[in-house]
Amino acid sequence: MYDYIDGKLAFKCPAYIVVETGGIGYHINISLNTYSSLADAERCKVYVWLSIKEDAHTLYGFADEGERRLFLHLISVSGIGPNTGRMMLSSITPNEIQSAIVNADLPLIQRIKGIGVKSAQRLVLELQDKLKKEGSGSLISAPLNNTVKEEALSALMMLGFAKPASEKALENAVKTGGADQSVEQMIKLALKNL
Repeated sequence: MYDYIDGKLAFKCPAYIVVETGGIGYHINISLNTYSSLADAERCKVYVWLSIKEDAHTLYGFADEGERRLFLHLISVSGIGPNTGRMMLSSITPNEIQSAIVNADLPLIQRIKGIGVKSAQRLVLELQDKLKKEGSGSLISAPLNNTVKEEALSALMMLGFAKPASEKALENAVKTGGADQSVEQMIKLALKNL
């Protein structure tokens, strides 16, 4: 529903921020990682995710798209809710979390408050392959794409295809249809190869 909120940072504490934009103040729950990223900025752009429950609509904010993507992976695991996901991102950095899951470092994961043996095992079991496929650069914000090929690659990765397979499919699409294709044409050809 919401992708990001950009505006004046009206209030900031380690648990949440209030971002004022268009005369409305948005209460956004954040992790300590996001809190430290915001520093003393007067304006900020926060990537958000909206949690809708019977009794509350809650916004969770992230310093960058990579942190939000990891958060969404974490809460997709049974037994890990938004507050536990936020606690995980507050305890260790997103890169450390990703590395711990990929390398099955259960002791590091268990050191996070609220994560026991079973939750740590479930995280590794359900996310290890997904995070390996995305690669180590998946937590870096998406760059501004300059070429048609880079835009097509970004689109394929957003559709859930692994980066190496997408790159190979795009190379074949360029060989088949030429380098002067539109993004849409290149994606269609690449999808035939995936």
